[in-house]
Amino acid sequence: MASNREFFYRRLHSLLGVVPVGIFLVQHLMVNHFATRGEEAFNRAAHFMENLPFRLFLEIFVIFLPLLFHAIYGVYIAFTAKFNLKEFGTFRNWMFVLQRITGIFLVIFISWHVGETRIASEFGTPVDYQMMANILDNPFMFVFYLLGVLSAVFHLCNGLWSFCVSWGITVSPRSQQIFTYLSLILFVLLSIVGIRALYAFV
Repeated sequence: MASNREFFYRRLHSLLGVVPVGIFLVQHLMVNHFATRGEEAFNRAAHFMENLPFRLFLEIFVIFLPLLFHAIYGVYIAFTAKFNLKEFGTFRNWMFVLQRITGIFLVIFISWHVGETRIASEFGTPVDYQMMANILDNPFMFVFYLLGVLSAVFHLCNGLWSFCVSWGITVSPRSQQIFTYLSLILFVLLSIVGIRALYAFV
């Protein structure tokens, strides 16, 4: 019974990491990338997202609750995982370990980011280009956000590989190898989008 429950939770954790959390991450990176076109372009994109119909419903049930479950259960997985890099220092083992490390870091980073932006907006601070420019003007915060973006993109892309394996999409070793290359390409492309957006604010 306990094993069935854990199997369900792990499947749900994997699914939510891709849909909707992963989709939201890609959308968030794309909106931020409007900063490369200037302050007005970013503000228009950010205000469009703020004025979406049923925004509060979408934030709670499509973003925050799935993200909360993914984060909490992810921390449990990270701290109960058995690492064996000393015995088997293979590429996949390194990816396994980095997935757990980035997951823990992202709990800290996302909590901070939500506090600086979404919660601050509830107290009257506009979420706009100037807000992000002020945050990233601090070199420490810029590095913190840079690590946050790279960690989030890696966590998604490597998580996609694990998702495809655990859900039986990539079964053969050949298909898993091909998807490894595809996930690495996706990591590079999304990282470029995220890094360009960060530099656009400074």
